[in-house]
Amino acid sequence: MKNRPFGWFTGLLLALCYGPVAAQPPAGTPALPTTQALDARQQALVGIAAFTARGELPMLRQALSNGLNAGLSINEIKEILVQLYAYAGFPRSLNALSTFMGVLQERKQNGIDDRPGPLPHPLPAGKSSIQLGTEIQTRLVGQPVSGPVYAFAPVIDQFLKEHLFGDIFGRDNLDFKTREIATIAALAALGGAENQLRSHLGVGRYNGLTEAQLQHLVAIIETDVSPPEGRLARQLLQPDAGLQPPVAGPPTLFPKGEKITNNNFTGTAWLEQMTQPDSLNTMQAGNVTFEPAARTHWHSHPGGQILLITDGTGYYQEEGSPRKIIRKGDYVKCPAHVPHWHGASPGRSMTQVAVTDTRKGPTVWLRPVSEQEYNKE
Repeated sequence: MKNRPFGWFTGLLLALCYGPVAAQPPAGTPALPTTQALDARQQALVGIAAFTARGELPMLRQALSNGLNAGLSINEIKEILVQLYAYAGFPRSLNALSTFMGVLQERKQNGIDDRPGPLPHPLPAGKSSIQLGTEIQTRLVGQPVSGPVYAFAPVIDQFLKEHLFGDIFGRDNLDFKTREIATIAALAALGGAENQLRSHLGVGRYNGLTEAQLQHLVAIIETDVSPPEGRLARQLLQPDAGLQPPVAGPPTLFPKGEKITNNNFTGTAWLEQMTQPDSLNTMQAGNVTFEPAARTHWHSHPGGQILLITDGTGYYQEEGSPRKIIRKGDYVKCPAHVPHWHGASPGRSMTQVAVTDTRKGPTVWLRPVSEQEYNKE
């Protein structure tokens, strides 16, 4: 018989010890059926929750704009940012709310009037927060929740029922499925919360999230937020997934090379010089890995350059143009003689292959990229 060390009951015990809700519903308990992958609003919500949890505010700004453009209302986004304080802490939630205020102000200045959206109704009269929270927790999980951790620290049971499930999940301008998308995305991106993540994957399924939607959510974490955390979340999607060490990522496409020691970069970057120009071929190719926040100085190429982004997330900016976000799978054509810079985002490294035509001369290095330039949207 196949060993199932982390079945539903074991998952429930883990959730009780390490997280607020159980891992999967009991066999035979009906779930709400859906068949679609995440829609545009839900995809945007994943990015908002993930970057809030990680505290990556430049990436969060873009995710917030994407969410508004996809049709999320102001109050829906605010509700998610408030909810996430229970999972990522007050500092991350407050920073995210301040970032959201800045995004809304900038959009208003640009003539964009975003939809406010509905506010929650008042909590039911004549019912205490702990009564309401106990009912909501039971509905979310499919049965009453109890366990040894609550006997060990009864006050945590009170706080979970009264505040998280009563005061927060009781606010009805978001449904449970939407709140679970945000919670799963935040826990997956946060790292170090595998027991809670497995628990909420089960609760998400119970509240109507399909396997296709969960796979889509995890794919967004893996490609747009953090490949290692995304790979671990994907591992935990498996029915028999245990708490195994994170799966090692694929080997880098090219060697990392040596640390760059010249004065043409800010921060730490690494170079593997792949080809040097010669009498037969004037093209030069190098694999460059930027650690988080590292970037080139402003520079230009007399013969132009092509950047192939092979891993991570970063920025590219040409003089006189807005900064662009670049990710794994993107490519950039750098025009000849146009000053530009490129490098990693604050929260993630970035790796690129730079292919440069040297026929018309070497790279022209200019001034460093200031902090204001680097952080300007």
